[in-house]
Amino acid sequence: MATTASAKKKTTAKAKDKKAGKLKYSKAQYLKWYEDMLLMRKIEEKIGALYIQQKFGGFCHLYIGQEALVTGTASGSKKDDKHITAYRDHAHPIALGVHPKYMVAELYGKRTGMSKGKGGSMHMFNKEVNLMGGHGIVGAQIPMGAGIAFAEKYNGTKNVTFCSFGDGAARQGALHETFNMAMIWKLPVVFIIENNNYAMGTSVERTTNVTNMSKMGLSYDMPSFEVDGMSVEAVHEAIEDACKHVRAGKGPVLLDILTYRYKGHSMSDPQKYRTKKEVEDYKNQDPIEKVLHTIKENKLATEKELEKISQRVKDVIAESVKFAEESEDLEGYELYEDVYKEPNYPFIKEY
Repeated sequence: MATTASAKKKTTAKAKDKKAGKLKYSKAQYLKWYEDMLLMRKIEEKIGALYIQQKFGGFCHLYIGQEALVTGTASGSKKDDKHITAYRDHAHPIALGVHPKYMVAELYGKRTGMSKGKGGSMHMFNKEVNLMGGHGIVGAQIPMGAGIAFAEKYNGTKNVTFCSFGDGAARQGALHETFNMAMIWKLPVVFIIENNNYAMGTSVERTTNVTNMSKMGLSYDMPSFEVDGMSVEAVHEAIEDACKHVRAGKGPVLLDILTYRYKGHSMSDPQKYRTKKEVEDYKNQDPIEKVLHTIKENKLATEKELEKISQRVKDVIAESVKFAEESEDLEGYELYEDVYKEPNYPFIKEY
């Protein structure tokens, strides 16, 4: 069949774009990705130092190395979409636009924290940006994510629920019940495996003989894909593609997003289950460095502009720590607020 003049022009334009190395995403997008991920990385490095200084207690799980995953999810989603995740959740509010001072105040157990200081590191909620929480019970967010998606479908919205969980949590039996119901009811949910290779210290290879975890969705006829989680572009694109499918009413999608955490499972993890070489090999794929390389290679920002970004990040971190340390502590009576109570229950005393 003969090629039309219009088609020839399009083909020529594509060839020129490819030859010139034209970027798929805008300068503004790359700079936002870079600044957001840099802020996530640097503030968690500060959080790690503050935890060692015993500025706050409880458990503390860092997201360092995995920043592209939540950044690409946020940029590929829409404002009214819902997000639910596990307890490695410091980066999620930042990606969704919450000032990190409220996240740090939550770590400190202060009244100004995202959950009024009552949740701590593992329970970051924010209704305004539709962050439906970090959850400390392993895998609990999987059926809860489907429940949120059910509510969206029931209310007739076009919103997508992003339900994130680790490769270890994927071993919970509730996942299979959830996948089955989600497919039967064609729920608007994207299930995201934040696959960082280790369930605490147990590698994927020791928990399953099916190491390609995207295959977990296939027995339910759920569209399932592997994604490079060390590339923010790849994550963004996978999220956009998944959303097209879900918003069309075709039901859920499973994304096995391959990422890596540079730090231990928690701050108390000695990390004896992996070699230093393995960690260094993954650091050579660092998602922040990849975006920085793209910015420099395509002259999207000068060194002076990059220094300004770095300084802004430093200023935000300093502001966040100061805010947390100067915020008011909770008082005893607040233990009894923001909880449910059955008024006539015989064992409840009035305080």
